[in-house]
Amino acid sequence: MPQYDFSTKKENVQKEVKYLAKNFGDFRQNLIDFAKIYFPNEYNDFNESSPGMMFIEMASYVGDVLSYYVDKQFKENLLEYAEEKKNVISLAQTLGYKPTTTVPATVTLDVFHIVPSILSGDTYVPDMNYSLKIDESMLISSQDDPAVSFRTIEDVNFKYSSSLDPMEKTIYETDGTNPTYFLLKKSVKAVAGNTTSETFTIGSPEKFKELILSRTDITEIISCVDSDGNSWYETPYLAQSTIYTDVENDENQDPTFSQYAGQTPYLLKLKKVPKRFITRILSDNRTKLVFGAGVSDSPDEEIIPNPSNVGGAIGDSPNYLTTDFDPVNFLFTKSYGEAPSNTTLTITYAYGGGVETNVLSDTLNNIVGATYSVDETKIASVQQLNVVKASVACTNPKPATGGKSGDTVEEIRQNAIAHFPTQNRAVTKEDYIIRTYALPAKYGNVAKAFISQDEQLNINDNLPEQEGGKISRTENPLALNLYTLGYDAEGILVTLDDAVKHNLRTYLAQYRMLTDSVNILNAYVVNIGIEFEIVTLNNYNKKEVVLRCIELLKRYFNTERWQINQPIIKADINYQLSLVEGVQNVSMLRVYNKSGGDYSIYKYDINSAEPLNDDGEKGGIIYPSIDPMIFEVKFPNTDIEGRAR
Repeated sequence: MPQYDFSTKKENVQKEVKYLAKNFGDFRQNLIDFAKIYFPNEYNDFNESSPGMMFIEMASYVGDVLSYYVDKQFKENLLEYAEEKKNVISLAQTLGYKPTTTVPATVTLDVFHIVPSILSGDTYVPDMNYSLKIDESMLISSQDDPAVSFRTIEDVNFKYSSSLDPMEKTIYETDGTNPTYFLLKKSVKAVAGNTTSETFTIGSPEKFKELILSRTDITEIISCVDSDGNSWYETPYLAQSTIYTDVENDENQDPTFSQYAGQTPYLLKLKKVPKRFITRILSDNRTKLVFGAGVSDSPDEEIIPNPSNVGGAIGDSPNYLTTDFDPVNFLFTKSYGEAPSNTTLTITYAYGGGVETNVLSDTLNNIVGATYSVDETKIASVQQLNVVKASVACTNPKPATGGKSGDTVEEIRQNAIAHFPTQNRAVTKEDYIIRTYALPAKYGNVAKAFISQDEQLNINDNLPEQEGGKISRTENPLALNLYTLGYDAEGILVTLDDAVKHNLRTYLAQYRMLTDSVNILNAYVVNIGIEFEIVTLNNYNKKEVVLRCIELLKRYFNTERWQINQPIIKADINYQLSLVEGVQNVSMLRVYNKSGGDYSIYKYDINSAEPLNDDGEKGGIIYPSIDPMIFEVKFPNTDIEGRAR
């Protein structure tokens, strides 16, 4: 134990102090022991009612209180043990998790409108010049409770149709013989909530200006616009100077990708945003906006010189080599964004949610507000256009679900702990797959994804001759190969177009590790046909049993169930067929390659892909190739054949 001098006498007397006491009883006993050892003659009355014991117990009381608060404050700095809501929220946001004040219900809406017909050759087709684009944030209220509103979170663009954003066309009205109007239908996601705005007048610039919104049930900041028309953008942290935004895929944006607008209606772009803010949740569930620190009118290079402009006083070049720079100066630059000044900010946000927003199906059909856009230069009749706009309608075929109250303290704690390890980054191969599938549908259609380490091909004279030379493969640790496929409008597997690859590459850039290079490549599609023969049980109609088997194989080989590099296990197919009512056993099962014509151009030796087992017989597993590929039954109605005996 450390030794301290507590003596008031001239001679030094070393007194031992015990630091293990944590509660009232321990403090009291240690003080008594201390007095008995070092002041035996000065004080020896330790009766409970003595004045000395009163002071000892008062000192113990103070020590106990201080010990409690030291422990308490230490615990409140640890997310796992913190109890006060404000501390849990603060620690969670430090780890990158933003608590929810309320959770709105979500729903998928069916949106409709009619368009006139037009004669194309000998057939009447919809006149798509009248097709509308309905901007996001269309408001819809419930017929059962008008106070419950929903808003769409995506544009409803009837000009395009893709496999992930399909559009249905049906005849709506005829003149008795020919169609006069067609009905267009699309689906869009919507969330519960209303929108409102608050305005704030800003005077002189202030570093890290804070604005607190009044409502406690805010779910999203929709926009922040100053009185000069400039937009301010929300970022995860103030040091992030760029965000990702989308633009409509047309010739004005990028002539290279506009040819793919039918399947990829939007392009993902990187945008620099010096005017930015972050949001924080307060303990009373209000939302705080924090703006940047750039308050100086001087150029940033005058505050923190650009290293490329620093010289040695040669000629007219500036000399900063003898100048000390304070890192605090960064707080005066626009490195953390600009600070608003001498303006009025209008902040529009969404609010609402809770269990009351879980509404029944077919109740969201009252459109409160919507913004339509159409190329009026292609419109033959304004009156007809008004009819089209008036026909817009919607409904929810399924109930709205998911609405609940905001995070509890314990939910904030557990969600933050779970969120932190991801760091909003793609680290593992699985992370890249998840992020790929998370690409919003309006940026493209990614149906299948597979990732592997990139390989380098090396010539090695010690290897036996192979096609193309003596080649070995070694992993390239600096690159990943992301193999992808998409769907066409009929749900057939196709390679991704360049516009989708551009969007996917841009989308993954915000998550990938700095040292990772991601190559987006096409996976191969191998089309197959299936032949089988079964033996039926007595008293069963053979044709009916075969039809049931074919329907089972259609479901089994449904493209949505299959992944890149997934093998075909014939034993599993035989087992599934044996479970069909009326099947006694499976006597034959054949899988063969179909290529050329309407099928994939790629040929694959399926016989060689099914290696022999230890008994010298076919092993029953058809393996994919080394190069990532996927098996596809392209036309199930004709590519699956069966018979019974």
